[in-house]
Order: sequence, then C-alpha cells, then structure tokens
Amino acid sequence: MIGRLEALLALTFLMILAGVSALAFQLAAMPTVPRPKLGCRGLKRADALRRDSLFRLSDPLVRLVAAWVAVLPLESIRRRGRRLLIHAGEYMGLSEDELIALCALCGLCLGAASWVLAELLGLPRMLVVGALCLGVTAPWFRAVAVAQARARSIDRGLPGAVELAAMCMSAGLDFPGSLRRIVSSAADPSQPVIEEFSRVLQELDLGHTRRNAMEGLAARVPTDQVREFVNSVVQAEDKGSPLASVLTIQAQTQRLRRSIAAEETASEAALMLLGPMTLIFVCVIVLLLGPVVVRFMTGGLGPA
Repeated sequence: MIGRLEALLALTFLMILAGVSALAFQLAAMPTVPRPKLGCRGLKRADALRRDSLFRLSDPLVRLVAAWVAVLPLESIRRRGRRLLIHAGEYMGLSEDELIALCALCGLCLGAASWVLAELLGLPRMLVVGALCLGVTAPWFRAVAVAQARARSIDRGLPGAVELAAMCMSAGLDFPGSLRRIVSSAADPSQPVIEEFSRVLQELDLGHTRRNAMEGLAARVPTDQVREFVNSVVQAEDKGSPLASVLTIQAQTQRLRRSIAAEETASEAALMLLGPMTLIFVCVIVLLLGPVVVRFMTGGLGPA
C-alpha cells in the first residue's frame, strides 16, 4: 500500500514538473512583441530609447513579458491602458500590453530589492508588500501625470495657436495651410499643441475628412478648451460660416476663460494661505508669552 502511494506521489510530481517545464519552454519560445518603428509610436519609442539608457536596456525584457501578457484575459485593463497612452501622447511608444508588462517588472524589481533590504537590515516584511504595490503602480501613475501635464500644456498654448491660425486665414490661407504654417514656424516642434496639429495635418494628408481629423484631436486631448475648439471648427464647416472669424472669437473666448481661471486661482491662494499664517501667528504668540507664563508658574513675575 505504501509502495503504491509513493509511486502515485512520484508520478504526480513528475507530471507537475513536466507541466511546469513545458510552460516555461513555451514562454521562452514565445516571440517578443515587435518594436514599433513607424508612425507616432515609432517616433516616441525611438526618442525614449535614445534618451533613457535604463529603458533601452530593459526594452527586450519588456517586449518579452508583453508577449506573455497578451495571452491573459485583461481586456478592461487594456482598454484603460490604451486610452491612457493616447491621452499621454503615445507615452514612450508603449502599447497597452507593454505598459502592463512594465508595471509588473517594476513591481517585481522593487519588491525583490525591498525583500533583500528587509533581510539584511531586519526591517518588517510589510515593507516588501508596500514596495511591490508602489512598483506596480508607479509606471501607470507616471503615464497619468504625463497625460495631465500634456493636457495643461495644450490648454495653455491653444489660445495663441488658434489666434495665429485666424490671422493666417485672414491673410488668405486655408485652414490646413494655416496649421501647416504654425507647425513649420514653431520654435519647439516637441510642444504638445504642435504635435497635435501635426497629427491633424497627417490625417488630412492621408485622406481623412476635416471632421474626422478634428474629432480625433478631441479624443486624444479630452479637455474643455480643445472640445470647444473642435466643435467650433466642425460647426463652422457644417453651416458654412467664415472660419477665420469663428477662430478669432474662439481665441478671445479661451483667453477670457484663462483670465477668469487665473483670478479664481489667485482668490483660492489667499484662502490656502490662511492656515499657514494662522500657525505662524500662534507660534509668534507662544514665543512672546511663553517666558512670561513659565516665570509666572515657577515663582511669579517679581524678584524672589
């Protein structure tokens, strides 16, 4: 009886070992995700590889893990990741699977480093869990921060660009020609608003309608100012209104909105300073009255 049980356990162990070995061989033989070389993603990936040496070293491993992630049923996370990367301007040329793979690798690396430190320094094991969670979420929140900063930059630069487009159209250029003039005369082609105008021009050159190109701009930059700009251009085209005057009004409206937002921020700053000023006032009162209170409690204010 014991011999049969030992044989059954040995057979089970061999089957598990064979399954794990087959899975490891399948994962090792799986081709990596191809590196993007064309389009906006290709440009962003080439720029990221040129600027970041750490990402250049980890790029093959990221693409390998992304191939493993591609077989997992993570459709909801992929949709959120794809939307986030689009809002972030194709951040580092990553795909949604590569973003998930980068989060997993950062979590494993940071978790392993914290585990080694915990063993060497005798730190609590909860540090490993915290480091693992921090590593997993760090690339995702970095992409979120890039998307928010990009949206703010576009909101700041859009009124001036719209006003310049209106001036170009008043001088005789059409709408694509005015955008092309803005892009060609830009001091910094890497500005987000210039990148988005370049993307609109590329889509128009590829045969997209102006409505589709502008709606794509609104989808990539989901802010109120961009949405109003896109709606004004689309409605002017549908109704046959002169686009130059519409853009002039739109630029004035956006500048007025920026002024109102700046005034609101300034008014909120005074309220935010109320707490620190109160603490400073309390500290000054304590410094002035503290010695008096101490002398009164220890023997009075007069001579002993």
